[in-house]
Amino acid sequence: MRKVSLIPVAVATCCLLVLSSEAQETARTAKASASATPTIDQSLEWKSAFNPKISPDGKRVVYEVQKANWEENAFDRNLWVVDIATGESHALTSAKKSSTNAAWSPDGKSIAFLSDRPGQIKDTPEGKKQLYVISADGGEAQQITKTENDVNAFDWAPDSKRIAFSMSDPEPKAMKDRKEKYGEYSVVHADYQMAHLWTTEIPSAGAAVAEPKRLTEGDKFSVGEFSWSPDGTRIAFSAQKDPDLISSFSEDIYVVQVLDKSVKKIVDSPGPDTNPKWSPDGKKIAFETAAGAKFFYYTNAKIAVVPAEGGAPQILTEAFDEDPGLVGWGPDGIYFAAEQKTYAHLFQLNPATKTIEKLSAPDHLASFSFSFSQDYKQVAYRAALENQYAEIYSSKVAPWEGKKLTAMGDQLKAFTLAHREVISWKSADGITIEGVVYKPANFDPGKKYPLLIVIHGGPTGVDQPIVNPDRYYPIERFVAKGALVLRPNYRGSAGYGEKFRSLNVRNLGVGDYADVISGVDALIAKGWVDKDRVGSMGWSQGGYISAFITASSDRFKAVSVGAGISDWMTYYANTDITPFTRQYLHGTPWDDPDIYKKTSPISYIAKARTPTLIQHGENDRRVPIPNAYELRQALEDRGVPVKMVVYKGFGHGITKPKQQRAVMEENEKWFAQYIWSEKPEEPKSPEPKAEEKKSTVALNP
Repeated sequence: MRKVSLIPVAVATCCLLVLSSEAQETARTAKASASATPTIDQSLEWKSAFNPKISPDGKRVVYEVQKANWEENAFDRNLWVVDIATGESHALTSAKKSSTNAAWSPDGKSIAFLSDRPGQIKDTPEGKKQLYVISADGGEAQQITKTENDVNAFDWAPDSKRIAFSMSDPEPKAMKDRKEKYGEYSVVHADYQMAHLWTTEIPSAGAAVAEPKRLTEGDKFSVGEFSWSPDGTRIAFSAQKDPDLISSFSEDIYVVQVLDKSVKKIVDSPGPDTNPKWSPDGKKIAFETAAGAKFFYYTNAKIAVVPAEGGAPQILTEAFDEDPGLVGWGPDGIYFAAEQKTYAHLFQLNPATKTIEKLSAPDHLASFSFSFSQDYKQVAYRAALENQYAEIYSSKVAPWEGKKLTAMGDQLKAFTLAHREVISWKSADGITIEGVVYKPANFDPGKKYPLLIVIHGGPTGVDQPIVNPDRYYPIERFVAKGALVLRPNYRGSAGYGEKFRSLNVRNLGVGDYADVISGVDALIAKGWVDKDRVGSMGWSQGGYISAFITASSDRFKAVSVGAGISDWMTYYANTDITPFTRQYLHGTPWDDPDIYKKTSPISYIAKARTPTLIQHGENDRRVPIPNAYELRQALEDRGVPVKMVVYKGFGHGITKPKQQRAVMEENEKWFAQYIWSEKPEEPKSPEPKAEEKKSTVALNP
């Protein structure tokens, strides 16, 4: 079940990995940029592999490679294909813009994907994601949609001749007429464009693109996730009453008959019901559900099964204490993925006995994005071991025999990176908290280091002891400069069970701060930390906890608040997910103002002493920018050193490389000044132009 949040391996290789052309390019890049510590630009330029999809016969994997495009100021993604037996890989796409969301046709002959590249078809709307199909053996991709809005998602029909896709409805004539008469304006919670299902035929070579056929319509629901039945006659889908994030509670499961377009709701329970997957015989549908829970933002989702014709759902995962992410239903059972403390794994569920078996290995594996062959005997996935970079792997489902298919980590060989390890400590109320500590390569336990806390978002995020490219915070550079870094999995983090995720309910900020400060104290007690040089930073929920530190503690030398909440009442009235505070605080600011006051950093601003950097996207709807202005004004009024940086045109995430460079440089300079006592650079006056110099001389003989 999708949960809206406040965000941003010991795998043995079966045989010797053949260095692919992609890996060779990666190695050359690493050699050319040899440096003990990565620069900010080098970290932004690290390539990453994502979203592996295994072919139906289990012999090849298509995946995405992301790299920075400085010229276009974008993180572009293109598709690569790797042969599992040989390890040889090659680029499948190389067009401008990105190619993503690849999926094999069931017959294994073609790969469909989404791209916002310039369209082949005349009058294709610029910059909109369209559906393309390319031969699995390579060649030129063929555009098969020309939609007014982005194609959101798609799924191949079992016959490999059709594709179902979803998109938001085109703007209706009445709306266009209104704009013509009155100009641009919108009615809040009214001017919706519902997402609906369409199907399109795959044209034969040289044939014209077929006109898509609408499958669902109307203003009664907006389509989410969907999948074809095994016989290709029906599509199961989730849908909610409108596209608004605040309406996720209304998401239910439907089935549409492709032939006559008749729609039937088969699951209608309180809370969201999502991600339908068919049984191999087409008689049942598995899905993720809140199981009627009122507070579903932090309680465990469940996997349930319902007859395809409708009926009473059966919950299958009552005994599993985490959020299961449904992957698929094969001949031997239902498969799902789940966080397990600082790791993540694949599980098999027997729908008859409800028994659950962990499949992926070893235990210290962080694995994601699982994809199965047609017979469910082979799986592809993205994974990393402790202190390793994420790669694409494949394995037999049983016994698990992971094989690495990419060599993205080769680009890191030129650098000396921090060592990551999982530690634990007791918080103020006795709860055990885990976190990931980053140590310099030459760490000396007898030495006292500056300590920087980097706090994840969510709050149901989780930090893992694996290597990722630095983005908002230049962690590798902080460690190379002589700091320890602690990334705490504070109460509310995923992977530790429902009870742990519930510990900051009506306790946001307060309990979270206790978890952070107890982690600081634990490291001080080890003798590792200079208690007079401690700083904190984080984005989203991590920014909120950092704001709480700014307003309620004098133990930190500097704080950086990224897209953080300063006042829950301000947040509640402005955010695009108002249910968040109702779920976690169990009330609104109108009926329980005390809990909003208790958990808001702004309530403690009289205690603020800590120099604070504030960074925020101008158009952030998740944590609207009034939160940043409120905190900045309060600190300024109290004479606390504060700097606020607004990133124009961005929402909750800063998603382009040049602006991410700016975010990291601002953080690097802020902590250099307050943790390492480095004098900030004075702004330089521009040199006068030649004619200005002449003018100055003329006026001052």
